Amino acid sequence: MRPFSEAELLAAYAVADRTRPHLRANMIASIDGAATHQGLSGGLNNPADKQVFDLLRRLADVVLVGAGTLRAEGYGGLRVDEEDVAWRRAHGLPDHPVLAIVSSRLALEPSSPLFTEAPRRPLLFTHEQSPQRQRAALGEVADVVVCGHDAVDPAGVVAELVVRGMPQMLCEGGPHLLGTLAGVLDELCLTVSPLLEGGGAVRILRDAPLAHQPMRLAGVLRAEDMLFLRYLS
Repeated sequence: MRPFSEAELLAAYAVADRTRPHLRANMIASIDGAATHQGLSGGLNNPADKQVFDLLRRLADVVLVGAGTLRAEGYGGLRVDEEDVAWRRAHGLPDHPVLAIVSSRLALEPSSPLFTEAPRRPLLFTHEQSPQRQRAALGEVADVVVCGHDAVDPAGVVAELVVRGMPQMLCEGGPHLLGTLAGVLDELCLTVSPLLEGGGAVRILRDAPLAHQPMRLAGVLRAEDMLFLRYLS
């Protein structure tokens, strides 16, 4: 049995005006602030978190993920399930959101399932100082967008996605990418997992240029001991 009903999740997370640009991030953390267990976020989640994760993908035009997280978490081609496809079709959306990868080193293989199994051609955001040979190779399997001189420019990423007709943007991390995008973030969806992790795990935000950014609590859901918090900028 699913912890949440579809109506409950849609009421909690649907954006009223899909034409207005909106960048939301979805992250998970332990009670003591760890973003991973043994290097992966999967050690912190449960079926309720998976429901929210899937629902946020359903609502997204594009899913932003850092290259390191793609490798660590074993991402393949970005697809939603049949139920989500049906909902998206009924609301005039393409069957699947686009995967947008953010990478400085471009340490990705063109033969990866990320590209070969993608139902829609991925986007790849990088900067002018990234390896040109790798940029050209990956340009065969993705739309490569150079955005920034020696680092990926977050405002430029958002602007490019809006121009491409993808105003509903979902960042799935990891912490370094979230740190990059923190200054242009509209919403943070944070799952608080009922665990004390300890160790040297990173927080959900890493290397962020901002020092202090207040956010407003806009919603709370609970599934047993796990909390689902929604904050707006």
